[in-house]
Amino acid sequence: MNLKEEITQLVEKLAGEAKSELFRKPIVGISHSDNPLYKDLKDIVGPEHVHPRDLLPEAKSIISFFIPVSELVVKTNRIGEIPSKEYAKSYLDENILIDQISDDLVKLLNDKGFKAATIKATHTYDPETLKSAWSHRSAAYIGNMGQFGVNRMLITKEGCAGRFGTVITSAEIPLDQEESHEYCLYYKNGSCKKCIDACPVGALEIDSLDKFKCNDRLLENMEKLKDVGECDVCGKCLTICPVAIIK
Repeated sequence: MNLKEEITQLVEKLAGEAKSELFRKPIVGISHSDNPLYKDLKDIVGPEHVHPRDLLPEAKSIISFFIPVSELVVKTNRIGEIPSKEYAKSYLDENILIDQISDDLVKLLNDKGFKAATIKATHTYDPETLKSAWSHRSAAYIGNMGQFGVNRMLITKEGCAGRFGTVITSAEIPLDQEESHEYCLYYKNGSCKKCIDACPVGALEIDSLDKFKCNDRLLENMEKLKDVGECDVCGKCLTICPVAIIK
């Protein structure tokens, strides 16, 4: 078993031990720190976005993993303007799961003599600017795991309903040869704008996203979901997507 297979097996094992009604089987992608796209992120995302070598000077490979949520989570969140309790619960549980997987991957790599570092699942952004120093989705894109849709989500071969995690390591892991496909129906043939129509506050447009409108809505929802936990979520543009889940 090679290192990529060991990593994938560990991610699948930990995700499988989590709540089966909330999550589906994860996928893993690899990118290399010398990919020029990592330098480009300072222009695409913002100057605050760090390079993998800023987090781990010896960085060679970036491990991205995607934990897709279940059909139950997607279907319940398509109803009404307030996020479903299932969607809110999946958000909280997935944050814990992503951090657990990341920590266990770091231990696996350390035990094999490699250095490794990770980035927590969420709330890595500046609350004033709403800009983040690391984009899990951008790393997964560089790892050839999918293409971005109008909803600003990365659409993988398993869909876009789910969350990403990242681990950076000094191990040199071979790149995947699989090509990512264009799944967003708007970018494919102009036939869909469901994510734009689903946004409760009109924050999403074809070529723009008003992060502040979106964030205000997330904070309002958090107040309404106090019985579930501290979950600043919405996900309407995500779960309404015809390719939220791809089987």
